[in-house]
Amino acid sequence: MTQPQHQSRKDSHMQLGLIGLGKMGGNMAQRLGSRGHEVIGFDVSPDSGRDVSSLGELVTQLAAPRVVWVMVPAGEPTRNTIDELAELLSAGDLVVDGGNSKYTDDQQHAAVLAEKGIGFVDCGVSGGVWGLQEGYALMCGGDAEHVERLRPLFDSLKPDGPHGFVHAGSVGAGHFTKMVHNGIEYGMMQAYAEGYELLQAADLVDNVDEAFASWQSGTVVRSWLLELLARATEDDPGLSQIRGYAQDSGEGRWTVEAAIDHAVPLPVITAALFARFSSRQEESPAMKVIAALRNQFGGHAVGKSGDSADVPVS
Repeated sequence: MTQPQHQSRKDSHMQLGLIGLGKMGGNMAQRLGSRGHEVIGFDVSPDSGRDVSSLGELVTQLAAPRVVWVMVPAGEPTRNTIDELAELLSAGDLVVDGGNSKYTDDQQHAAVLAEKGIGFVDCGVSGGVWGLQEGYALMCGGDAEHVERLRPLFDSLKPDGPHGFVHAGSVGAGHFTKMVHNGIEYGMMQAYAEGYELLQAADLVDNVDEAFASWQSGTVVRSWLLELLARATEDDPGLSQIRGYAQDSGEGRWTVEAAIDHAVPLPVITAALFARFSSRQEESPAMKVIAALRNQFGGHAVGKSGDSADVPVS
């Protein structure tokens, strides 16, 4: 990733420090470097391929006015990183938080940096491991002058073509938009999952995987998520090798919380979030209670397997 230090920003090529070289950050660094930008990377892991071994060293390698892009886990790791950068950077420098921070944290981070004359942009990034080749969808919040200054980076990261980038509004708007994006993703994934299960449960359909794969062309439900599902079932027919456990990244919860705050009904996204909670239970305590109650008032026998058979009530 390292190129000659203090490279000038000519021909729309920029120099930046990138903190966090995991699956997302590392691939973003590669995409930016391949498009002519100078990326100086730092990560806490010595095995990350980092260019410098500390934030202090990173800052000294950057020419002022500096741009530092943060790609670390949300919450305390991001907060600690930005607090440290506030002490290391100078007035006129600019920090981008490209992680999955909660939008309410952005105003606090911007305020901490503003005390030192340092700019702040929040940028929701979508694209996962495919972003290196396909490009990343970028949703930004911040002052127009700060966003425009970063435009060469955004143009290099986003997919080729007219779409894939939005300046959504003031500080916090980028992460709020990305949060809602992920909430929608929860709902779409849950709908595909429920349809898949119903097709499997019906004796009528012999080729469930092929049915889903056929929907990739000519149907109103085609999407990139559907393509990824078809790819998954091609590698693992019937998904027999994968455990039915789904973690939530936090943004689904934040979306539901925001819906409550704004009195906006989100039944599909909320149900999708709760379905992920259910996936973590090998045997649901709530369903045990329901089975026991049915047995008490209706005389339904409940076997060890959880199956029940109706028994006449005397």
